[in-house]
Amino acid sequence: MDIAKNNRRIAKNTLMLYFRQILTLLVSLYTVRVVLDVLGVEDYGIYAVVGGIVSLLSFLSGTMASATQRFFAFALGQKDKERLNKVLSVNLIIYVVIAVGALILLETIGLWYVNNKLHIPIERFESARVVYHFAVLTFIATILRSPFMALIIAYEDMQIYAYMSIIEAILKLGIVYLLVYISFDKLELYGILIFAVSLFTSLIYAVIAFYKYKDCRFKLSNWDKPMFKEITGFTGWTLFGQISTVTRNQAVTILMNQVFNPVIVAARAVALNVSSQTNIFSSNFNTSLYPPIIKYYAAGEKENMFTLLFHGSKITFFLMWVLALPLMIEMEAVLNLWLKNPPQYAVLFTQLSIVESVILSVSLPLTTAARAPGRMKTYELSLGLIQMAIFVVAWIVLRLGGAAYSVFIVAIVANIVMFFVRLYIVRNLIGLSVRRYIKQVIIPVVMVGFISILPSYLIHRTLPEGLIYSMISIVLSVVICLITMYYVGLEKYFRDRIKKTVLFKIKNTIRN
Repeated sequence: MDIAKNNRRIAKNTLMLYFRQILTLLVSLYTVRVVLDVLGVEDYGIYAVVGGIVSLLSFLSGTMASATQRFFAFALGQKDKERLNKVLSVNLIIYVVIAVGALILLETIGLWYVNNKLHIPIERFESARVVYHFAVLTFIATILRSPFMALIIAYEDMQIYAYMSIIEAILKLGIVYLLVYISFDKLELYGILIFAVSLFTSLIYAVIAFYKYKDCRFKLSNWDKPMFKEITGFTGWTLFGQISTVTRNQAVTILMNQVFNPVIVAARAVALNVSSQTNIFSSNFNTSLYPPIIKYYAAGEKENMFTLLFHGSKITFFLMWVLALPLMIEMEAVLNLWLKNPPQYAVLFTQLSIVESVILSVSLPLTTAARAPGRMKTYELSLGLIQMAIFVVAWIVLRLGGAAYSVFIVAIVANIVMFFVRLYIVRNLIGLSVRRYIKQVIIPVVMVGFISILPSYLIHRTLPEGLIYSMISIVLSVVICLITMYYVGLEKYFRDRIKKTVLFKIKNTIRN
């Protein structure tokens, strides 16, 4: 495998996904602001908790997509077209079965929970039920889209993935403006239109996949029982891990609904929205890393995989930190500008949620590497139990009278523990050197974090209050992060390459 060509492709895909995320982030954050304004805090909180019930099963699409990507990339790494066709055919059948099962489960047990357990104002109850039904349909459309997205990512055609994400974000923004002009229950209409967008984009993904990858075709005759067992075995343990992740997020949201009022739930929803949007910048880079890491492993090129893993872990953190630090420092100004009147505790919740995401970001390439061998039992069981413990501990803390923000503290501590557990398990799975990882990743990352925090915070405290000064603080914080990453976080080899590339671009610009 051509390493230089592969690195250029990763860089190109990362830039494409980064550009895509900047646009989708701006659109998504503005969309949330308008939705919150149009629906009101109470209806927004209702949508968050009702949608949370459906999201309890979102691990199904996430789990299957992760498994599908792994098997697609593995087949491509081995250059095995027959295996590639079998992977597609087996996965499509599994996806349809899961979609039917999820629909039955959500419209029986899930609907019972909505009817009997959620704390929803009586005058908004029927609207909440309508939203729930369309949230279920939206989820089913998302499940059926996942194999086609996985195929596109495995082929490393990130530009298609980027364009589709931008189109979906713009359509959702258009929905918000329709809410203003259409005379209908705003909460119900929002749920209906979100489903329409999801269905439309899912169909487009399917058409693109079948049109572009002509060598990859679905056939019932490609059904392969051994592969089915391999995929379901891999997916089963990944499924357990995803269940624990959902427990950490959506179940805690429902728990807070049981203890606090909808305004607190809305504040948590805002926090999770902001942290997830910032986290996507590092996740996008990891998406670019996923296929080559699996392909290197499938081709037996372990040293190349380790090198990519070390560099990828640092860069994943850098991409997260350059956004996370300025946001955390100026969170109050950002939320006031964005939401005008953010819900109570939204600032603190968002800051804590971003801290959790920063810790998680370094682990993303490790998670990808752990999936390469296909042996997920120890990895998912160990981490899954820790994540499920977050819900249990959060429940205990709240029962003892803990403040609403305490659930975020619990999650942060658990994520630190999970990072080190993840590192040692990956060592056993693929032979990763923990000493090399600590030297090449952990030490530079920690140094960049500590060195950039102090001057950024001092600037924030020194400048007067006001939007202009907050913008200056954010810009200076970004500059401090970039300088620290360049001189402290990167090896001399990469600094020289960056310098050479920048000088080359400047010379070409001057000549032209």
